[in-house]
Amino acid sequence: MEKEIYHAKTAPEYQEPFIDIDEERERILPDSSKVGYRYMHGGFKNTGVKFSYCFPKKENYTGRFFHYLSPFPGPDEELASLEKTGVNDRIAFALVNGAYYVESNMGSTSMFGAKENPREVWQSSAAVAEYSRVKAMEIYGCSRPYGYVHGGSGGGYKTMACIENTDAWDGAVPFVIGSPVSLPNTIMMHAQGQRCLRRVFKQIVDAVDAGGSGDMYAGLTEDEAFMLREITNMGFPPRTWYLEAAGKIDDGSLPVLAPLVEAQDPEYFTDFWTVPGYLGADPKSSAVKDRLQFHGIVKSVHVPGAPVDADSTMEDAALESGAEVGEASSHVDGRNGVDDAWKKMLADGNGAWIELEEVPQGDDLYLKGVNICFESGEAKGMKLILDQIRGNYLTIGMCYGMEDLPGVLSKVKPGDQVFLDNSNYIAIQSYYRHQVPADLSFHAWDQFRDENGKPTLPQRKQVLGYDMSGTGTVQDGNIQGKVIILQALMDESTCPWCGDWYYNKIRETKGTDSEARLYYMDRCLHGDDSALENNMTVDYTGALSQALLDMSDWVERGIEPLPSTVYHREGGQIIPAPSAGERKGIQPVITFLANGTECARVKPGETVHFTVRVEVPQGAGAVTKVLYDTEEVSVFPAEGVFRNEAAFRSYEKDGLQCAEAEFTAVYEKPGTYMASVQVRANRKGDASDIYTQVKNLARARVIVG
Repeated sequence: MEKEIYHAKTAPEYQEPFIDIDEERERILPDSSKVGYRYMHGGFKNTGVKFSYCFPKKENYTGRFFHYLSPFPGPDEELASLEKTGVNDRIAFALVNGAYYVESNMGSTSMFGAKENPREVWQSSAAVAEYSRVKAMEIYGCSRPYGYVHGGSGGGYKTMACIENTDAWDGAVPFVIGSPVSLPNTIMMHAQGQRCLRRVFKQIVDAVDAGGSGDMYAGLTEDEAFMLREITNMGFPPRTWYLEAAGKIDDGSLPVLAPLVEAQDPEYFTDFWTVPGYLGADPKSSAVKDRLQFHGIVKSVHVPGAPVDADSTMEDAALESGAEVGEASSHVDGRNGVDDAWKKMLADGNGAWIELEEVPQGDDLYLKGVNICFESGEAKGMKLILDQIRGNYLTIGMCYGMEDLPGVLSKVKPGDQVFLDNSNYIAIQSYYRHQVPADLSFHAWDQFRDENGKPTLPQRKQVLGYDMSGTGTVQDGNIQGKVIILQALMDESTCPWCGDWYYNKIRETKGTDSEARLYYMDRCLHGDDSALENNMTVDYTGALSQALLDMSDWVERGIEPLPSTVYHREGGQIIPAPSAGERKGIQPVITFLANGTECARVKPGETVHFTVRVEVPQGAGAVTKVLYDTEEVSVFPAEGVFRNEAAFRSYEKDGLQCAEAEFTAVYEKPGTYMASVQVRANRKGDASDIYTQVKNLARARVIVG
């Protein structure tokens, strides 16, 4: 049966567009220069759809538009990118490259509640794209503009749905994408790893870091080694545990996803603790050891924004001056990236606390995901999320779906009974084990299958992932335009193998990969924000911008993009080819050595000679900058990293553009030091083009003693 393609231009629900703002504006570029543009805002009558268009000056327009899809729709999402600045300014990137910029709220009028028609996110996006062409042809007197849709994470699902099911775009660049079974599984298994490995993050990372032992299982308990092996086979990149080793324990979008699972499969949360085959039913398991259930009595409560009792003993002044939560604001929430868009769906409990007569005691309590359930009083039946326990005070965390958090707290009175319980949060962490897909192409679940491909553990009635992309569709690879996939090899929120799965799905469906490319980006996390850059990782935003320009060249001028990254899969891990000549793709490859090795051993005061050799894949440009630190400045958060710039010598070898650099350091005190180098390359060798610098990073260890 031939696939039905959605034609937004003739869709009856999108025949009454309107413009309510049409004015000239300016954006300030990183060099303080300004670029003018025509800003339009509007929507479609009798719908919740709103959009923003940013058109460059007529003399700068080159016949295309870039359309960004946020991971989550929202009532004012069409305004979110207006807040971006610097290298993260998607609008400025489009304008300086002759494209107009498109964004919409994808039809959402609220952050909360399910949509009756999840397909509206891409159907309305197609209508917004088509109407942008109408306005562009009016403004420029041009023929049909080319259009390219792009989005990451949840926006990646939407991007794939757009290019598979409509004819509104000529090409798509989905990035850091998930598979049809990624949600909620990837987020859950990451949280399970955070719980089970919380005592050994540093030794795991040390083993896999440059100059380490290479054996990340050494010194782990049997339970820790078992869980590390399982999660690695699921596809979590071992180097990425550096975030947890640096103290960043973030459960990602799990607070948003968990309520959906609780609503669709409530029986699971009983089965997990009682039915053999589930981790919680084993009395010796880590799940049972970490389970917290505690009954307490409220002594006092502080509502955000309310005066603090003079007798309060809270020592943290920040907790005593919390701002009102949920109050109206005219400020546009600019969080629309792959790491922060979902946070708009949470109410921040900052400034709120509840004092109990007594609190749980213990040296290693597991306090993530603890529900504060009210068992008596006006708030009976309601619940909040615990952030921390400080003394006898419970601070309130980020709560999903709660538009009036102060209203809940105002009902809580001294003497009310509360129940602290992390049972559901621990249970949900294992959900991926009981979601084995029937499709054997999802190899990460092979560890839970027998020799005949049948699950070895109890399974739930349905695999929820297929229904959780937020698009009402499941990607099938039947693309209606050209596609460039960008996937991060240190992605902490979706597994790198998902890019491989979708690339192969396109090949399977289309019978060829001639209209698709897959670029793996080493040393990159999930987030699309330059602020994530540090001594361990680089950001992929420059590569993403270059991919959009390459897509434009491919569609409009027939210039083939560079070959896909060459790699192989080992279980759930993606291993890129070692050299740039073999690896191909668009990212430079670095060899970084200290005294000729990844791990140099020297005496205090002895000079260490560092050498950097860079290879740029054929056609990917040339090195523009070599930056370095001779010791760790800041792994996370990144502040003042790469304080030094090295001179480098460029040359060509075996058809590749290469570069070499050298520098030295002297370490006066004994200890272990991690040096790192960041390299940037640009397609034209232009260091001044901040939007298209493609980066990579390498590290070396120096032991002084």
